[in-house]
Amino acid sequence: MKLSIILGTRPEIIKLSPIIRILEKTNIDWHIIHTNQHYSENMDKIFFEELNLPKPKYNLNIGSGTHGEQTGKMLIKIEKVLLKEKPNVVIVQGDTNTVLAGALVASKLKIEVAHVEAGLRSFDKNMPEEINRVLTDHISSYLFAPTEKAKDNLLNEGIEENKIFVVGNTIVDATLQNLKIAEKNTFVREFFENITNMEDYFLLTLHRAENVDNEERLKNIIDGIIKVIDIFDKTIIFPIHPRTKKRLEEFNLLEKLKSNKKIKIIEPVGYLEFLMLEKNAELILTDSGGVQEEACILKIPCITLRDNTERPETVEVGANILVGDNKEKLINAVEIMLNKERDWENPFGDGKSGERIIKILHGNIER
Repeated sequence: MKLSIILGTRPEIIKLSPIIRILEKTNIDWHIIHTNQHYSENMDKIFFEELNLPKPKYNLNIGSGTHGEQTGKMLIKIEKVLLKEKPNVVIVQGDTNTVLAGALVASKLKIEVAHVEAGLRSFDKNMPEEINRVLTDHISSYLFAPTEKAKDNLLNEGIEENKIFVVGNTIVDATLQNLKIAEKNTFVREFFENITNMEDYFLLTLHRAENVDNEERLKNIIDGIIKVIDIFDKTIIFPIHPRTKKRLEEFNLLEKLKSNKKIKIIEPVGYLEFLMLEKNAELILTDSGGVQEEACILKIPCITLRDNTERPETVEVGANILVGDNKEKLINAVEIMLNKERDWENPFGDGKSGERIIKILHGNIER
């Protein structure tokens, strides 16, 4: 039995870390192929050193580019590695160009594909992520669905039930494991105390193309955030994504944020630091799918600045409200969530998803 784990972005490293930790305890032959889809020395240092993960065997150094250019480069480089390594199964996670490229190459080489976090659907084909996850699901041999809802999505698309395994979401494993690392890290604790001054705060993240590349939509969101500050008198900590910063400058919105003393704009932070900011926030405002999940797991009320979500379970259990770019909806949601009992049930499992995934793969391949 031989496994290739293909990853390339921060969320993939996080969500595959529980699987990697399980594999380190086995005698299974495996390795990591890192496409470096969002390449940075800092990211590698944080995720492979601070999280105590082994370094990738292969670094493909793809970098950024258009969807076609990036995916094309990945197809060429991943194929060379898989032809050399000849794994039984390729493991991919999520919905990035790395996932699609890894799954396509494996499929063409008659290598089985295991898709972690299969079955998520926003039902919005304008999102490139939706295209990636749908195509990957339909060429996978093992579909590791996080919830029954995700399984139903797959069945509704005609995927055979014997390929689908509801295992929970590895984000639960990762969040619980990595939060322990963060809380023991002196540097992370000092960072947290300095940034927050140990005061109450809201946490804001904003990066999705449908929000930040649309001038009118981005302006509506910023106006809504400022109105929230006026009404609720709360400090907002905003780790600013480079893409978001660029668009805010282009649309002449950045100074509007900087001039408000209650908004603390900071540079992007490492994963462990961000986990601490999430864990101790009074409320989280985001357009990130992963942050919606983490907030739900950590029992922090969440408001999502999108019109739809591929994590509807967070909304159904009462941990999350969708508001899009509507200012009135945002203000109403903040009022609701500030008074919310944090007693919802975590819909994503018990933190043993990585263990289940490896057991299923090992049992099936070794037959």
